Amino acid sequence: MPAMSAWVLITGGSRGIGAATALRCAEAGWDVAINYVQDSAAAEALAARLHGLGRRALTLQADVADEAQVVKMFERLDAEGGRLRGLVNNAGIVAPAARLEAMAPERWRRLFDVNVIGTLLCCQQAARRMSTARGGAGGAIVNLSSRAAEFGSGGTYVDYAATKGAVDTLTKGLARELIGEGIRVNGVRPGIIETEIHAASRIDVRAADIAASIPIQRLGRAEEVAEAIAWLLSDAASYTVGALLDVGGGR
Repeated sequence: MPAMSAWVLITGGSRGIGAATALRCAEAGWDVAINYVQDSAAAEALAARLHGLGRRALTLQADVADEAQVVKMFERLDAEGGRLRGLVNNAGIVAPAARLEAMAPERWRRLFDVNVIGTLLCCQQAARRMSTARGGAGGAIVNLSSRAAEFGSGGTYVDYAATKGAVDTLTKGLARELIGEGIRVNGVRPGIIETEIHAASRIDVRAADIAASIPIQRLGRAEEVAEAIAWLLSDAASYTVGALLDVGGGR
């Protein structure tokens, strides 16, 4: 369990895996800062549930691809008191399924801005606050990747898979860079999870043939990914550094 007044910031935290992680972290004793881009109603409703669990909860609107907004978000969290001890880089986007030759460069730029630059910006701000070399108390960062980083998702969204490959590399390198300053960095790579993100890809993840392609023969649940994230944030994972934990039902 984290120390009193220890915050975990979850980007893209108002729904899906982010919301499930917020609830699981609150149950584990964390105070939770919920980042969102547009859906303030969902973020506030989730915060109310966290308050009901006896934890502090803060909603923070910011586009993680925008440096100024990210800086302001962390400064708002600073003003709440307590220490930032956890960061979950969950915010991410996908685009409609397509082959490479049909994609526009604008699509690639937005995907990399949110999925990669956003993760870098948040890691940077968190490291400045957590680093024991800077007077921080240490902490843990969990980056959300995807099994697509390994498979490449050819014919579907190779650009999205490429962003997650970059997140994997960042996770491994940053883990080695920061562990000497009391910060553990790890990643979680979900498989096909029943969340709203698939609406953007226009892929029917509930189709029988998709479930049949997964060794466990079903889609994953956000709560199952949240369990892995919460474990990596916890002291139970104290010797786990630079790991990429696959939560994909065997796929």
